Amino acid sequence: MAESRTLKPERPIRRFDVFAEYRKQEEEEKGLSEDEAMGYGLWVAKVVASRKFGGAKAHDRDDDGHASDEEREKARRKRLVDGKWHALDGEPQTDALFEKEIVERMGRAFYQRTFAPAIEDARTSGKSYESIRDAIRKGWKPN
Repeated sequence: MAESRTLKPERPIRRFDVFAEYRKQEEEEKGLSEDEAMGYGLWVAKVVASRKFGGAKAHDRDDDGHASDEEREKARRKRLVDGKWHALDGEPQTDALFEKEIVERMGRAFYQRTFAPAIEDARTSGKSYESIRDAIRKGWKPN
């Protein structure tokens, strides 16, 4: 465990990274597969970030209130690339893109041994994203 405390990220950790991982873990907890959860976490982080800067519009509702859960899920999957990926500007937000834009950016060892476990610990302690987004990354400075 001491090793994880000495690991440093390769690049600064952003609120964006924390939010994407937090949402990824939430979706996994709800039963989404890891690959889909990674793509979803990245997609939703980008949508939220673009809204902050006046970009993306709110995403469409899944139903009109009258569809069954199964019908809503079918309709949702139909809007996704390959039935599992949300797209932004025509680019599917996949697990591979999450790996590139989040994991590889900070370094795989740091992500696996420090970052993801810290987010998981915060979540299981009942902490909201808003309560951890700055404090959790305070000591994580690149080499």
